[in-house]
Order: sequence, then structure tokens, then C-alpha cells
Amino acid sequence: MQAGKPILYSYFRSSCSWRVRIALALKSIDYETIPINLIKDGGQQFSEEFQALNPMKQVPALKIDGITIGQSLAIIEYLEETRPTPRLLPRDPKKRAHVRMISDLIAGGIQPLQNLSVLKQVGQENQLTWAQKAITSGFNALEQILQSTAGRYCVGDEVSMADLCLVPQVANAERFKVDLTPYPTISRINKTLLTLEAFQVSHPCRQPDTPPELRA
Repeated sequence: MQAGKPILYSYFRSSCSWRVRIALALKSIDYETIPINLIKDGGQQFSEEFQALNPMKQVPALKIDGITIGQSLAIIEYLEETRPTPRLLPRDPKKRAHVRMISDLIAGGIQPLQNLSVLKQVGQENQLTWAQKAITSGFNALEQILQSTAGRYCVGDEVSMADLCLVPQVANAERFKVDLTPYPTISRINKTLLTLEAFQVSHPCRQPDTPPELRA
């Protein structure tokens, strides 16, 4: 199955890229990073070379097993199906539905509303308010859902795809100065996850393309 080392096209601060980096770390998959700077040169994701890899002009993209996959959740599901340990989707269908619901809520319902391409459209002076509103609205729903699904992590006591979505989104919330006080469950799970090595090594402050002033 292995056709050379997988290549991840990633941007250090991209929350979608971070999700995939966590999955790769948890599954102990050795990979090479090719940084795609979303700001430099007018956005390297718009280059013809990268568009040929991902017509959506977004990171991440993963070259693996002779194919290229865009969209972070599709990548994680592929890794789950081809390299099933440790599991990121529970065996129990109801728990698996919860994991996918939470993942989709974050990946489809919160993150796109406050990503770079959308913020450019709303204008510099509105960006912070817009991002805070998008995140707060999503977190209000997420906190309520997690109160019924969470154990140690988002769904029960095993790390799942939902947790891979949660941590980068909380980091975005902090970057946009969202008050996390109303979200004790989200905050508790996030804090617990950040103690795990896979979440630390994949962190934006520890990537090959992290600017020196943001390195940890």
C-alpha cells in the first residue's frame, strides 16, 4: 500500500491542516510537510501547481497511497479506513454518529465562517466581530451537545475525530478573543487533549513553516 512517504500540503495556522496533523501523529504515520503559505505571494494556494493538486485552492491536501485527497474530514476517514489503529471512529454506530455530527458541526458550521477567505470579504474593521459571532453561535450549540456526549473527551473516553476538530477550533476562538467562560465542557476537554503528545507535536507553534516569533 505504501507508495513512498505521504506528503501533507499544510499551513501552520490552518485548523483544517492541524486536524490532519493530529490524525497522522496519533496513527504514527511518518510524512513530509510541504508548506503552502496562505498569505505570502497573494496566497500560494492560488498557484497553478497547487490548484492542480486541489482545485478548491485550500489546505490541507494529502498525497498518500498514490492518490491526493483534499478536505480534512475525508482525509481522516481515509486514514481511519486504511490504518485503523488507534480508532478515531467508535465501533458503536450511535457514538460514531455523534463523532461525525460534532466533526461536521465544527468543520462545516463554525470554521468556514471565520476562515481567511471569508474574513477578507467582510472587511478589516468587521473581522473580529464577525469571527466572534460565528464562533460563539457554534459554541453555544456545541457546549449543549457535548454535555450529553462527553466523557473524558468529546464522545466518551476515547479520542475521536471530533476531538481532532475541537482543539484547532478552540485555538481559533482564543485567537479571536472569544470569552470561553460560558463553555466549561469545551474548555475542559480542550485542556485534557492538549496534554496528549499527538496534539502537542502537531500544534501550529511547532511546524516547519511556523514563523520564528510564534514558535514554542
